[in-house]
Amino acid sequence: MLRILLLLLAVLVIVLLIPWFLSRRSMPSAGSAAPGFTLPSQEGSPVTLKDFRGKWVVLYFYPKDQTPGCTREAHNFQVDQPKFAARNAVVLGISVDSVESHKAFCSKEGLNFKLLADTSGEVAKEYGSLTSLGMVKFADRHTFLIDPAGKIVKVYASVDPNRHSEEVLAALEQLQKG
Repeated sequence: MLRILLLLLAVLVIVLLIPWFLSRRSMPSAGSAAPGFTLPSQEGSPVTLKDFRGKWVVLYFYPKDQTPGCTREAHNFQVDQPKFAARNAVVLGISVDSVESHKAFCSKEGLNFKLLADTSGEVAKEYGSLTSLGMVKFADRHTFLIDPAGKIVKVYASVDPNRHSEEVLAALEQLQKG
């Protein structure tokens, strides 16, 4: 009986991990061009990365609307909106949630920056930020700081949602100084 359970457990692990490994793509690195995209925002209107040429872009991927860590991270970005605007920067959040989910999240939490719906997961995958566990897909918590020319200048592969906004602001300040 124990052998059967161990065999079933091994099969389950393989079934979950193989799609995960196959879905992984490496993250674009600092110095590379930011992959372009067009996605709908919480208002339903299309947003294209090229629309922000001439501005700094904080492109952050997050797992799920209305979850504790994602809400905290979004609130911090919201509070810091004037500081980002003063640095000629916009914040764009991306998850695999729907436009309707983003709309409800923004309404409930008072968010006024763009949240983009990547329901297919293709943009998250392009940025090496998609996890697929069987039928469940979600974006990993990664951030890309993109300069006004469209080049990635900083990659955050490990993010603490409690202090990430101020961390990105500090990096932006340093990059703009030097």
